[in-house]
Amino acid sequence: FMILYHLSFPPSFTTFLQICIVLFLVFSMFYVAGVLGNFLVVLTVIADPHLHSPMYFLLANLSFIDMCVSSITVPKMISDLLKERKVISLQGCIAQMFFIHVSGGTEMVLLIVMAYDRYIAICKPLHYLTIMNPRTCILLLVVTWTIGIMHSLIQIVFVANLQFCGHSEVDSFYCDLPRFIKLACTVTYRLDLMVTANSGFISLGTFITLMVSYALMLVTVWQHSSGALSTLSAHISVVVLFFGPLIFVYTWPSSTIHLDKFLAIFDAVFTPFLNPVIYTFRNQEMKMAMKRVCRQLLSYTKIS
Repeated sequence: FMILYHLSFPPSFTTFLQICIVLFLVFSMFYVAGVLGNFLVVLTVIADPHLHSPMYFLLANLSFIDMCVSSITVPKMISDLLKERKVISLQGCIAQMFFIHVSGGTEMVLLIVMAYDRYIAICKPLHYLTIMNPRTCILLLVVTWTIGIMHSLIQIVFVANLQFCGHSEVDSFYCDLPRFIKLACTVTYRLDLMVTANSGFISLGTFITLMVSYALMLVTVWQHSSGALSTLSAHISVVVLFFGPLIFVYTWPSSTIHLDKFLAIFDAVFTPFLNPVIYTFRNQEMKMAMKRVCRQLLSYTKIS
């Protein structure tokens, strides 16, 4: 069983080819920039002793997940833009969905952990390093990945054994659960509800909880620390970028408009690019550390 997926463009072949080339260049640029930017964040946190703290440890893991998010779907999507027939196998589609939801679920929990980290730093600063010690950070990271894997498995187990027949065309850039379920020959009303509850309502509930938490922290630091205020605003921006597309795509999976497709691409292509930009521009310490790492790399290059 093969799944054909396509893009809806004007009928003119010349126009179609021009649009595909433009998308190929734009997506390639953002993908490469996003991967390099996130890799630079991870490298900087590892290499610079000034950043060996719980907050930057979690930030490096967020950048690693962002590299995974974009690398799961974007390379194939980019390469298929120049192919006339865009096809993926059933097994490949299921594998793609599994890793999409592993990385997405993990990032969701990691953002909660990062909010908890900021809460401890702001509300209990004297106990911060005691509470957020290296052992606790590793434990939280293990829990984060475990929840992400379980979140994905719960959904994939239900859809992996669906029966498919005839209709095998998905009007999307890549495989995802709402459109994949519609290919099945059986009634999928319960599966639609499961996907909406597991991804949509959980995303919405988590987003509201995080925004309320950050709002309370903003009130606490508003007149005390401009540095903490800048850090919190960066966290809020990343939360909005991550949860906004998810809430729309999974809360209204039956939408007939193409906005959900655009938001899915935004989440896979542009958000991984924007996250390191946000944290770099909003964090003076990170900018200085990146400059030091870049100088070290240049000096090593000249010596060699």
